[in-house]
Amino acid sequence: MNNNDTGETQKQDFIRTLVNDDLASQRFSGKVQTRFPPEPNGHLHLGHAKSICLNFGLASEYGGVCNLRFDDTNPTTESEEFADSIRKDIEWLLGHELPEEPVFASNYFDQLYEWAERLVELGKAYVDDQTAEMISTQRGSFTEPGVNSPFRERSPEENLVLFREMRAGKFSEGQCVLRAKISMDHDNMNMRDPVLYRIRHESHFRTANDWVIYPTYDWAHGQSDAIEGVTHSLCTLEFDSHRPLYDWFLEQLEIPHDKRPYQTEFARLNFTHTVLSKRLLRQLVEESVVQGWDDPRMPTLSGQRKRGYPPSAIRAFCDHIGIAKTNSTHEVELLESFVRSELNQTADRKMAVINPLKLTITNWPKGEIEYRDAINNPEDPSQGSRKVPFSGDLYIEHEDFMEDPPKKFFRLSPGREVRLRFGYFITCNEVIKDDDGNPVELLCTYDPETSGGKAPDGRKVKATLHWVEASNCVEGSAITYARLFRSEHPDTSSDVFQDLNHASLTKFSSVKFEPSIQDLLDGEVVQFERLGYFCKDDTEANLFHRTVGLRDEWANIQKRKGTN
Repeated sequence: MNNNDTGETQKQDFIRTLVNDDLASQRFSGKVQTRFPPEPNGHLHLGHAKSICLNFGLASEYGGVCNLRFDDTNPTTESEEFADSIRKDIEWLLGHELPEEPVFASNYFDQLYEWAERLVELGKAYVDDQTAEMISTQRGSFTEPGVNSPFRERSPEENLVLFREMRAGKFSEGQCVLRAKISMDHDNMNMRDPVLYRIRHESHFRTANDWVIYPTYDWAHGQSDAIEGVTHSLCTLEFDSHRPLYDWFLEQLEIPHDKRPYQTEFARLNFTHTVLSKRLLRQLVEESVVQGWDDPRMPTLSGQRKRGYPPSAIRAFCDHIGIAKTNSTHEVELLESFVRSELNQTADRKMAVINPLKLTITNWPKGEIEYRDAINNPEDPSQGSRKVPFSGDLYIEHEDFMEDPPKKFFRLSPGREVRLRFGYFITCNEVIKDDDGNPVELLCTYDPETSGGKAPDGRKVKATLHWVEASNCVEGSAITYARLFRSEHPDTSSDVFQDLNHASLTKFSSVKFEPSIQDLLDGEVVQFERLGYFCKDDTEANLFHRTVGLRDEWANIQKRKGTN
C-alpha cells in the first residue's frame, strides 16, 4: 500500500517517482519488493547505510518486503562470521530485528544451474577452456572490439557435456569457465561473453562441498531477484553498465514482463577523509593498521557502533542527503554534526579528567566531603540531577593550567581566580613541580561565599573548569580519535596507505572519572563536560571511546564557504 493512501507525507525522489508510476500502472499488481544483497566477505560500512535505509525504508513506506539476501557466491572469502556481523549491523541501524529471515544466493544454486543448462541448450552459453588472463585480454577495450574465443562455436551438445563435467568436479580450478554467448564487439564491455560460472575447489560455509562451480554476481543477481519476486532492484551507479546484462539474462529465460524485476541505479555515498572500498578496509584489518573491523576509526557500521554513533543519527543523515543520480562526496563533518545534534539531546553529562593535574584547596576543611548538585542534561530537564563529591583534593586538566600564560589564556594560572563547575571560585597560589620543572600539584584557596557559582560582591571570572574529586574518583582510560587519512580526498588509485595519519589514535591511561560512571551501561554514550561525547566500551572496564568532540566543525566549514 502506498502511504499516500493513509494521508502520511511521503518523501519524493526519482526512485519513489518510479515506484509511484509502477503502482499507478499496476505493473507489479501493486506490489513493492526490494532487496539488500551484500557479499559476506567483510563488515558493512557507512556507504552501505544509504542503501540499507533506501531499500528497507522504501519497502516499509509502501507496505512491501525487503529481503536481506547474502550474495554468497565466492567461498574463498566468505564466512558465517561475516554474515552474522552484517545481520547485526543492519538490525542495529534499523533499530529493530529483521521482519524476515535472511535469504542466500546459495539457496538458489540448483535453480541457477538449471537455468544455465537451459542457456547452453539454446546455444547461448558455452564452455571456454582459456585461462582468465587470456579471456581478459581477448575482451578488447572501450575503443577496440573483443576477439572470439576459439571454443565459442562448440555445439550445444558438447557444451552441455562439458558443463556437467564441470559440475561433477572433473576439471581443476581455472581450467575452464562457462560464458554467455552474446557479442564480442558489443559497445558495453560487460556484454562481451561474460563468465557465468567458474570452478572453485573450496568448501562453502553453507553448502560445504556440494558444489565446485559457483555463479558470478552478474548471473546470480538478476535471477535471484526474479526467484524472490523482487520488483525494484536498486543498485549504486557503478552497476549501471551491468543493467543491459541483467535484462539480457531475464529475457533469455523468458521471465514474464509483469514478473521481471528491473534495475535502477542511484549515487553511492562517499565521505571526505574516508575510504569505503571493502578491499582497502580488508587490507587495513589484515595488515593490522587498525585493531579489527570494529576499530572506531573504521567507517564500518560496527566501528561506528563501538565509537558510540547513534543509529538514528546515521538514518537522519541518510534522509537529509537524499537520493541522487550523480555521485558526490559529503564532508564527514556533516555526519558528525548529526551525531553531535542527537547526542546533545540524549546524552547525560558527566565529569572526567583525561590528563589529570592534582589541585589541592589548602583552606578546605580537612577530610570533609561535600556533595554538589550537577545537572544531568540541560537540554532535557526531565533527566534531573545527580550528586557529585567535592573536597579539597581534586584533579583538573593539565591543559587548564599555564604558569606563564599568553594574553588570551583565561584559565588557571598563578594569582588568577576561576570558577569550578558546580563548585566555588578558586585562586591558584603556588605551583609544585617535579625534578624536570613540570607542574605536579597546584595549591589553591577557595572562596566559601561563592557556593552558588557567583561572588556576592559581583566580581567576575572568565573561565569555568571541570574537575573530579580525588578520593572518590574512578580510574580508567579513554581513547580519542583523529582522521585515519590525512587527505580530504584520499587517492585510492595509488598507495592510499601513504596517506595514513599515524597519530589517529591517542590513549589516555590515567583518566579520573566521577563515581557515577560506574552506573553506565556498556555502549552508553555520555558527554564528558568540555571534552566531548564518549562511549563506554563493552569489553574493557572503564574504557571510553570519544564519539565526537563538542565543536561543530560542519558549521565552521559552512561559514568558511559563506553558506548557511
